[in-house]
Amino acid sequence: MNSEHGGQPYIAAHTSSSYSINNPYSHDGPEEMVELQSPRPYRSPASHDDQGSDFDFQFQQDQQSARPAIVPYRPGLGHNPPDYTSSPGLFPTPRTSYGPESFVNSPFASRSASPTLYQHSQFESSASLGRIPLVSKPASPAFAKDWIHSGSIARLSDRDDIDIWKGWKRVVFMFTPFLTFANTAIYLFYLGLRIYCIISAQNAANITFAGAWVFVAIEVAVMVPSLMHNCWTMMAAKKRGRPKLRLTGNDCPTVDVFITCCGEDDDVVMDTVRGAVDQDYPIESFRVIVLDDGRSASLEEAVNNLAITYPNLHYMAREKIPGKPHHFKAGNLNYGLDQTHTLEGGAGQFMAALDADMIPEQQWLRAVLPHLLVDPKMALACPPQLFYNTPASDPLAQSLDFFVHVIEPIKDALGVAWCTGSGYVVRREALDQIGNFPLGSLAEDVATSTLMLGKGWKTAYIHEPLQFGTVPEDYGGHLKQRTRWAIGTVDTAFKLKFCLWGDAVRKMSFAQRFSGFLYATLSLYTLLLTASIFAIPIILLWGKQLVAYANQDQLHWLIWTCFATTLANRLCEFALFIPAGYHTGQRGSRYQLWMSPYIALCIVRSFMLPSWLGGQTQAFKPTGSLGSALNERDAKLRKNMFVRLRVILFNFMALFHFAFVYVTLIAVVISTYRCFKVEKGFKDIVVCLLTHAFWPPMTFLFLCSSLWTPVSYAIDPPSMPDREELLNRDPKTGVAHPTSKSKKIAFGGQAAWFELELTVGTVLTVLVFVYSFFF
Repeated sequence: MNSEHGGQPYIAAHTSSSYSINNPYSHDGPEEMVELQSPRPYRSPASHDDQGSDFDFQFQQDQQSARPAIVPYRPGLGHNPPDYTSSPGLFPTPRTSYGPESFVNSPFASRSASPTLYQHSQFESSASLGRIPLVSKPASPAFAKDWIHSGSIARLSDRDDIDIWKGWKRVVFMFTPFLTFANTAIYLFYLGLRIYCIISAQNAANITFAGAWVFVAIEVAVMVPSLMHNCWTMMAAKKRGRPKLRLTGNDCPTVDVFITCCGEDDDVVMDTVRGAVDQDYPIESFRVIVLDDGRSASLEEAVNNLAITYPNLHYMAREKIPGKPHHFKAGNLNYGLDQTHTLEGGAGQFMAALDADMIPEQQWLRAVLPHLLVDPKMALACPPQLFYNTPASDPLAQSLDFFVHVIEPIKDALGVAWCTGSGYVVRREALDQIGNFPLGSLAEDVATSTLMLGKGWKTAYIHEPLQFGTVPEDYGGHLKQRTRWAIGTVDTAFKLKFCLWGDAVRKMSFAQRFSGFLYATLSLYTLLLTASIFAIPIILLWGKQLVAYANQDQLHWLIWTCFATTLANRLCEFALFIPAGYHTGQRGSRYQLWMSPYIALCIVRSFMLPSWLGGQTQAFKPTGSLGSALNERDAKLRKNMFVRLRVILFNFMALFHFAFVYVTLIAVVISTYRCFKVEKGFKDIVVCLLTHAFWPPMTFLFLCSSLWTPVSYAIDPPSMPDREELLNRDPKTGVAHPTSKSKKIAFGGQAAWFELELTVGTVLTVLVFVYSFFF
């Protein structure tokens, strides 16, 4: 792959000679070698070939002044770059001078990049990463000492997800592309037949079946997201070959680990901090820096007290001047990147980031970093965000399991893995090239990985359970989190021209462009989906025939194709949802429906309405700083049901959901009454019911159960124990990790109820199919 780096690979090591390293992605053992050369001298971003991006969207400009030179500031030193002498610090001190810093306008009006001190390194010993062959012998998780070789990368398995899912599930999942293709083809045939029958019926009766046309339009609108996902999941046919790697020994690259926080509870942040400093990683090779945008005195004190035990721990809080844009999380991260140059030893060779509530597993850095070390063009590697406080049945679909276990691995196989916002490790050289984290976006993680792909870098998704955090514990926090994600995705898509053209995405492949376009389009599609959903009760009250046909043969074919479509869809869902869990996928399907009005409303307010008509500027509210006024998941402190209903129905506008369900059910009752009153024979009554409200698999039932989610949550919210009960805490060190039980989502009554509804719909479809042969 051509690059701005002259095709010369970069590795986080400083040596004067070329050397080779076994490629752990290869199945050919030591025969396949990757040549790694000395890193090139640092060049400022302005010297790259991509200088002068044509991305013309200008957001709020950062007003900070430029530094005159690439010099790490140290107290007591002047501005002239001194020749540092070696000193025993956390990172070795560089013996070099630096030239003038250049600036380049980034696609997101980001501030200028902070150059990384690539010249210093921990790879000075003869036992460097490149000099010792990689371990190919299978290893146990205990890391038995008889197979460890200092300074090597161990290949533990051919698949990084070997511990997550295996056996018969993988065999079934192999059929997903074929089942998806068959499901799509059958549905398109069914849709074409529906349209043909309406036209035939109109020609035969010389009337217009307006209700049938509206019903077909609604079916299409509701199915479009699934069809778009089907096109995407058919790409699962491309085999994913990401191995499970471990960096062993003590010759490890230097890493700055940032923990971003803003008003979260000190206990939550400190659990993340303790997990970060307790990494199985040489203490002299990594720093943990708490970037506190809330400037909490109590948090600062707690961090400083812990730093007595862990000298590689630091606390930082930037000054936020009123009236001056601070760019939220992206600005906080960029501040941290700048400040690492002021610390002893300068900036690390890699940067890692954790959200305030994400507790990393002890092997986190050793698991993620090898994927960056073996590929000099790998800019970023990221594990999934997993959670330990998800309630049974996950009623609000907060777990993200379908995205992290199904969608992201498929995207990774196609070379378009997204940064998921926490737990990632990124190459500082790649950050420098895009001008650090882009400003002016609420989805700085997606924007960062997209810009890196646009520059020709690679991104990786490491499908291992390496971090566990918390989902919002209240309904309002969940809404603000998800609508913020949706707005950030759409905003980023507009600025990047939906990843279809422009210099910012110039080096993207077709799959990468299609992925960026798809997910931005799905967010915008909530506008049409919301309008289609609320048209259901209107056409049912209208009383018009929803399924039109010219003769009995056409009705038979419509019923048969509907039967085939329903069964094919259920088989496809079963295979596709397997990596995340079947019930997880079902929750995700409902989530798309009941959340669509919220997302649509936020998109309209953010991008379409002027302020005088209710438009809102994009605002960031950290989920962790939102107090739960209802305390709905605390069995002792939660407000009573009437208060919960009032707040969720009116304050959080679930009254729309409530009205939809009741109006739809009333419309179904009226439609049923009409059929029994007008028609006389059993056959005529059945056909009337089928063609007016109960067309299998009873779409109105699925829609009502989905839209009822906020109301059912208000009436009967799940109860969760205190957070401490979900953790195993070391009494000596205070380090806490989630229990095995808390890492899994328990099966609850709601999941059973959802499956009962789908089963009823499927059984009805089968019965109608059988009965169709008798009339």
